[in-house]
Amino acid sequence: MADAISKVHGEVAKAEHGFVKAIGLFDGTMIVVGSMIGSGIFIVAADISRQTGSSGGLLLTWILTGFLTIAAALSYGELAALFPHAGGQYVYLREAYSPLWGFLYGWTLFLVIQTGTIAAVAVGFARYLGVIFPAISPSTWIIAPLNFSSGYAISLSVQQLVALLMIIFLTFLNTRGVKLGKWIQNVFTSAKMLSLLGLIFLCVFVARNSAAIADNFSNLWAIRGAQPIEPGAGFLRNLLPTVTAASGWFGLLVAFGVAQVGSLFSADAWNNIGFTAAEVKNPKRDVALSMAFGTIIVITLYCLANLAYLCALPLAQIQNAPDDRVATAALSAVFGAKGAWMMAIAIIISTFGCDNGLILAGSRVAYAMAKDGLFFRATGKLNDKGVPSTALVYQGIWITILIMLRTRKPDGTYGNLYNDLLDYVIFAALLFYALTILGVFVLRKTRPNAERPYRAFGYPWLPLLYIVAAVGIMVVLLLYKTQTAGRGMVIVLLGLPVYWLWSREKSAASKEK
Repeated sequence: MADAISKVHGEVAKAEHGFVKAIGLFDGTMIVVGSMIGSGIFIVAADISRQTGSSGGLLLTWILTGFLTIAAALSYGELAALFPHAGGQYVYLREAYSPLWGFLYGWTLFLVIQTGTIAAVAVGFARYLGVIFPAISPSTWIIAPLNFSSGYAISLSVQQLVALLMIIFLTFLNTRGVKLGKWIQNVFTSAKMLSLLGLIFLCVFVARNSAAIADNFSNLWAIRGAQPIEPGAGFLRNLLPTVTAASGWFGLLVAFGVAQVGSLFSADAWNNIGFTAAEVKNPKRDVALSMAFGTIIVITLYCLANLAYLCALPLAQIQNAPDDRVATAALSAVFGAKGAWMMAIAIIISTFGCDNGLILAGSRVAYAMAKDGLFFRATGKLNDKGVPSTALVYQGIWITILIMLRTRKPDGTYGNLYNDLLDYVIFAALLFYALTILGVFVLRKTRPNAERPYRAFGYPWLPLLYIVAAVGIMVVLLLYKTQTAGRGMVIVLLGLPVYWLWSREKSAASKEK
């Protein structure tokens, strides 16, 4: 068995020979930090504070998210060191279970998780650029919405065009080699970290509000303004109550479970460095360390940012911030219109760097799937710069489609399809994380003698605690976000017939050889 495993790993390493090993520990950490910090930290505090109903609940939500994210990263480190190949989590699931599980993750990642996030961040970039340049408007049409069904349309506004141009630009830059991609990432991640630190400093020392501090911290756990949370399906409403954070322990459990959607999504993408493992100089060490260092840095900044909001704004203002822009409201309270500009610049820098990291890393999963015969063959090739340029292009095309597709609302306005899809796959993403960490236990049993340069910190209790917590959150989402969780699983399951088709094609190609 050991010889067979060594042979497989040798073949994979040979297939990855064309990659340029240019990512060091600092670069890897910057990819993690840059991919995690987008625009969510500046916005989601409003929704979380409405769900938990207290300033202590807001902080505790982020502490729980921090614990879960860091625990997951420390557990993934063992898998990253065991399988230092392009594709990251796709490879871990494939090796722990079967190619089917790897494919279902890769399919969901390409279809929604990675590409939907990139689309959302790109439109966020354009939206905040519009604060500085009002001509970048969501209602100035180049192609007015064309309705092709009762619920969907396609359009191209100036705002959408700016988002598309950003995607095209970053995709092109990343086809020019990983050295250029990592340089962009290092510069913009450093800039966004300084921006976030600046926001924290300004909220704590300049926009400091003595009345808000007294109100928020003297009533740390007092439930105020908590929104009702209904069961997610009609049949469940006869079995389960509508709750708030004030409805006893069950209400608190539901509130914190639902609140994790926003915070976990804002802290996601910490695993992206694993996708680029073939380009890391010392992957058996640095992928695991990059995940650990990156997540610790980001979670520390996130907790400090939310503490800073509570120093600048009373809880009611956080809960009711215009368009949920909590950070903008905090700075505007002191700087007026200049505060909105300051925040817009910070978010423009943050979203640009975030999308660069996501674009760079996501294409490597499509590459790994293609090498296994489970994706378009062309995406499994590297260009003369040692990057999967065709995978980058395919990824960019799908992101373009997601940005242009719109949902039609009953009131005649239009939404963004990618936002709905991202809501749907939060449950599925959490499921894949739990399965991957369970894979640490599986591989310890099935491959006990495999070389493990790094072993999961706190094994078995810390990984097990993550799995239990993740399952608990998934149960809450199934009960109180039933439609979104169910639709997320439909997206995953749609990969089954696709996997069957790719497998047949792969089998036919093997017979021809």
